[in-house]
Amino acid sequence: MSNFPSVKAKDFINVVKKIGFYLDRQKGSHAIYKNNQGNRVIVPIHSGKDLKQGTLLGMIKDIGIDKETFFELLKK
Repeated sequence: MSNFPSVKAKDFINVVKKIGFYLDRQKGSHAIYKNNQGNRVIVPIHSGKDLKQGTLLGMIKDIGIDKETFFELLKK
């Protein structure tokens, strides 16, 4: 697996909000975001910690975009 830039949960949340996801609910340290098409992604929120690469890739897959698009949106 190649190395990606480190991504914090708050940065991931900013990207999913840009593409139309909204906070549906939260239970403990896991926030559930949904969009109008019914897709959902669970974001583990642990302050100060980066998302693990495998977790990040799974979350990117859940939101329905490719990783290149995700990292372009992250830069904006």
